Amino acid sequence: MYRYDTHDQTLVDERVAQFRDQMRRYLEGKISDEEFLPLRVQNGLYIQRYAPMLRIAIPYGMLASYQLRKLGEIAARYDRGYGHFTTRTNLQLNWPKLEDVPDMLAELASVQMHAIQTSGNDIRNTTTDQFSGVAADEDVDPRAWCELIRQWSTFHPEFAYLPRKFKIAVTGAEEDRAAIQVHDVGLRLWRDADGEVRVKVLAGGGLGRTPMIGDVVREDLPWQHLLTYLEAILRVYNQFGRRDNKFKARIKILVKALGIEEFRRRVEEEWAHLKDGSQTLTEEAVATVAEHFVDPERREVSQEAIDAYERLRAENRAFARFVTNNVTDHKVSGYKAVTLSLKRREHSPGDVTSEQMSAIADLADEFGYGELRVTHEQNLVLTDVPVDRLETLWQRLEALGMANPTVGTLADLICCPGGDYCGLANAKSIPVAHAIQERFEDLDFLYDLGPLELNISGCMNACGHHHVGHIGILGVDKKGEEYYQISLGGSQGNGASLGKILGPSFYREDVPSVIDKLLQVYVGERTADETFLDTYRRIGLKPFKERVYA
Repeated sequence: MYRYDTHDQTLVDERVAQFRDQMRRYLEGKISDEEFLPLRVQNGLYIQRYAPMLRIAIPYGMLASYQLRKLGEIAARYDRGYGHFTTRTNLQLNWPKLEDVPDMLAELASVQMHAIQTSGNDIRNTTTDQFSGVAADEDVDPRAWCELIRQWSTFHPEFAYLPRKFKIAVTGAEEDRAAIQVHDVGLRLWRDADGEVRVKVLAGGGLGRTPMIGDVVREDLPWQHLLTYLEAILRVYNQFGRRDNKFKARIKILVKALGIEEFRRRVEEEWAHLKDGSQTLTEEAVATVAEHFVDPERREVSQEAIDAYERLRAENRAFARFVTNNVTDHKVSGYKAVTLSLKRREHSPGDVTSEQMSAIADLADEFGYGELRVTHEQNLVLTDVPVDRLETLWQRLEALGMANPTVGTLADLICCPGGDYCGLANAKSIPVAHAIQERFEDLDFLYDLGPLELNISGCMNACGHHHVGHIGILGVDKKGEEYYQISLGGSQGNGASLGKILGPSFYREDVPSVIDKLLQVYVGERTADETFLDTYRRIGLKPFKERVYA
């Protein structure tokens, strides 16, 4: 993974010193709340419902084991002993003291981490496929390209005060596991007939108050022009995006208002001034960054070991369940990628304790070449596990409570912190998640249902991605009372779609029963090998609505 050079480290260290001075002046009353706000948000510091919250950047979801250990230490020393992984692959600490934040940032800098641009109207953390570099269906490893975008976007002088926040997602695989169609900009890397990398560029996607699927701006951008073309898109947005209404300030509103043809024309017009300029990428520049993402020296796994693994899977039902849902095929024979579930009823979805962080870091060293990935589904991944070590890893995960064989099922739900923490939330999310997990904890039932994505958001900002859940749940406020609106048919991958609202909202205690009725319709109507989403797309909303509101 990428390691800082002297320039990177100096930049982060200087930012820590700068913010330490800003914090000192704020606490001494020399800077007003209004003046301090833009300073703190671009260092990832929020003021939430009950306490400050620090959001720590995990660029394109990659973590080294020593970094995870440091996160655990920081959570134990300065917070309440746990952290929360978000759908942007960042880590949030929900209870720091204001005066401790500069020290926390200094500790992060000691392991090449920071909280820069994890908030504010700037370019946020770029995300990608959690299996990048090892996925069997990958055309182009996106990690080097993500790092180039990170370097280009950090402290970009033109884009520090955009109309609103800006999010970029990148994938290089046949299956879109980065949800590129619902981002401000989505990038699909592919190779042409000559093996050259090309980029499909989408813009205007996003969730929140006005969810939209992105439009294609360009199908086949040559790789050399990736940064200049992104610059052109950002310049058009910065110039023409609305600043009079924050609810209409995202780039999706601009693309919708102009129409994709006019938006494309303006981008191409702006790009004409940038094309072949100083930010045009060269083979040397790309190769220099790509050198940080070479494959580890994997030992060869014998065919006998592979056969033994298959026999164990056939003989041990519990292990087989774990493999079916939590283990993903690898580009190298004899290796697998393993997803560590952060979904258990004892914790909020995405939460992990300091002790668990330390233990997971040890597992990464022992089983994964010291590297981890964070998923936008709020789980963790070890990308390079030999199959003859899978049983041992599974047993160790069981002891940590992270071997739940439910990844990709109803129990693997996405959930924002909601009203338990967030000052913007209309309703609580976590109690709803726990009630659903408790109602549907039978593994045989979950396996019978098959792949099913359930996403929960506590407000219209959609941090829980409810719009693209096969079943989406949105907390709403009605005259001071919490209600929950259900939507069906969303999807985040290839052929992404936005869910449709089922009907009037429900009390919190009714939500598990409503989900139960939806599942009854699916089980009764599905054909052989048909997923929930397949069935919904075939029969539509009406049968589900009739059952729920009968």
